[in-house]
Amino acid sequence: MLPAMPTYVIERHIPGVGKMSAEELRVISQKSNEILSGLGPTIRWLHSYFVDDAIFCVYEAEGHDLILEHARCMGIPATHIHEVRAIASPATGAK
Repeated sequence: MLPAMPTYVIERHIPGVGKMSAEELRVISQKSNEILSGLGPTIRWLHSYFVDDAIFCVYEAEGHDLILEHARCMGIPATHIHEVRAIASPATGAK
């Protein structure tokens, strides 16, 4: 079993990306999966949020370099890469 990897939130600024069709999302997701498979087990895409002009992707990865390589292979920017330091939810505030 692999040790836990850091979690990252990647901001990708792409004008109009929030208007992608379901088919376009399927195609881009398929391409991402293929690239990730080639990069190996030390990077994993968890999910992404598409808004008007940006994508916010959540990844687990061994480090920034793998995230940048994935972005390069995809041909899309990794405008900002943030390492997650903590996670909170409504349960965090429960007594």
